[in-house]
Amino acid sequence: MRLLLLEDDVMIGEAVLDLLRAEQYAVDWVKDGEAAESALRTQQYDLVLLDLGVPRRDGLEVLRSLRARKQRMPVLIATARDSVQQRIEGLDAGADDYVLKPYDLDELLARIRALLRRAAGRAEPVYEHMGVSINPATREVAVDGQPVVLSAREWAVLEPLIARPGMVLSRAQLEEKLYSWKDEISSNAVEVYVHGLRKKLGAELIRNVRGVGYMVPKA
Repeated sequence: MRLLLLEDDVMIGEAVLDLLRAEQYAVDWVKDGEAAESALRTQQYDLVLLDLGVPRRDGLEVLRSLRARKQRMPVLIATARDSVQQRIEGLDAGADDYVLKPYDLDELLARIRALLRRAAGRAEPVYEHMGVSINPATREVAVDGQPVVLSAREWAVLEPLIARPGMVLSRAQLEEKLYSWKDEISSNAVEVYVHGLRKKLGAELIRNVRGVGYMVPKA
């Protein structure tokens, strides 16, 4: 999953960036509203973590612009603006959740997981499909009840596919889930990870759609 982090406080930004990357999210970090606007116009994100009081363009303006373009990814506001009216304004502008600084990092992760589940049309915390179960909170994977160990990159490929059975994702879309701006992209990385997943989880779980990409079939 690829996330955009808008945060101008360097200490907070570095802490959140390290936390998210340790959880195997690909993260792009920007420190002002104009940079966030540019990123949102050129990249696809699964979730935006948005501060409001940032330079050059207020985070609330970024949010309103995002929703005006009909971009539907979840937005979690994380800010020090703590009045009830400010929270109402943020939610009414299109935010999906609102957390106040200073926030607990474990709670932040839980809120992100909840928003990603909701965006995928799921309420249950564990995905089960074709005998494979995955738990995003613990990164545990099992096949017919037997634990399977995945690499971080294998997980990053599997999660968006199994979360939306029947949806085809291109190689480029999967690469966006794997890599942030500063990462070097291997030309055949997706194929390598899909091959590894098929060996571990079964050859029929991830299917090629010729000339388009990959999908997990509907049950």
